Amino acid sequence: MQEIQINCERVLGDLYTLREVGKYKNGVHRPTLSEADIWVRNWLKDQLNSIGFKSKIDGIANVIGYSPASGKKLLAGSHLETQNRSGWLDGVLGVIYALETARAIHEAGGHELGIDVFAFADEEGHFGSFLGSRSLIGQVTEKEIDAARDRTTGVPLRKALLNAGLQGVRRELLNPERYLGMFEAHIEQGAILEHHAKSIGVVETIVGSKQFKVIARGQQNHAGTTPMHLRRDAGRAILSVYQRLETVFSNLTSESTVWTFGKIHFYPNQPSIIPGHAEMTVQIRDPSRDVLGSLKSELQRVVEEEAESSPCDLEMKIESESAPARMDTDLISILEATAAKIAPLDYIKMNSGAGHDARTLSAIMPSSMMFVPSIGGLSHHYNENTSDEHIKLGARIYSDAAIAMISLANLNL
Repeated sequence: MQEIQINCERVLGDLYTLREVGKYKNGVHRPTLSEADIWVRNWLKDQLNSIGFKSKIDGIANVIGYSPASGKKLLAGSHLETQNRSGWLDGVLGVIYALETARAIHEAGGHELGIDVFAFADEEGHFGSFLGSRSLIGQVTEKEIDAARDRTTGVPLRKALLNAGLQGVRRELLNPERYLGMFEAHIEQGAILEHHAKSIGVVETIVGSKQFKVIARGQQNHAGTTPMHLRRDAGRAILSVYQRLETVFSNLTSESTVWTFGKIHFYPNQPSIIPGHAEMTVQIRDPSRDVLGSLKSELQRVVEEEAESSPCDLEMKIESESAPARMDTDLISILEATAAKIAPLDYIKMNSGAGHDARTLSAIMPSSMMFVPSIGGLSHHYNENTSDEHIKLGARIYSDAAIAMISLANLNL
């Protein structure tokens, strides 16, 4: 077998090619199962077929490339779709790193080194929460697929799959026995690496998250003729919860905790009408299950206390939740050793403040993750960017770490 060497210029070439598919300003608009998204999925399938992989797009739109190698495989990849009118590297970077590693192994004749390349569908949640990776581990039901709608257009998932030629195609189910573990690369989507002047992040834990909806029901009425003391103002009730939570959460959290009131709606949302109905989302994230549990309890307490004193009816509903995921210590050690060799003193251990498919896969196999910097910490925006130098350094470390993981697993067989 020849020495395995990736082609960093090919990595950049692929990334810049895919940047043109669904191009929007400096970024990309490539939502799940859009025409641009399906084109990119087929492009990846063709690339994998060209190096002898058995590749397919399954019934939920995961791109799956099975290596022909024997022995334990490394499951590698990320996602291809983007947020609406958003960044060009979020997700696709990790897919191209995995593809390039597979190419380099193939070109060097390393047929005993198995790396399966995946592009997980809908990590960005256009139709649901991590539908692709969750489907692969048996967490997505046909009922959930029946109910799923595109959050922007309202198009049913079933119709989108039909339009993509995927109606009736079987959804793949992973066999954990095939794998030594999973490895995902991603842009950081934050500013921690830049703040510490480091080029590589070795992820220790992917945070857990919980999202709630707080609902207030009052009485819609005229804003000029209804005295303040007679109002059942749902908007006022929601904002009272908001103000209390800002104080309560600040007293309970650590540096790793974040919370967001990302959506607040007043109905009918008119300047001269007292809102009769109001809703607010509350999202919390933390690497600690205990902290997440405490925040949930405090949210419930605040809503209950406000309901007792408010003229409005208040309730809280949970919309989604995921547990924190600790990355595998053995895989972390291999990644850290590789980073120390290629970029000594230029990496740090850190947590991921965003959810990723590696968190989903960690439920059934050892998982690991690495970051490269996002310029200015910007992500989910069309100006999201990472320098070519950081992309190439990340590709080298990812590839060497992936090969080390596979080689070590084969030695232990």
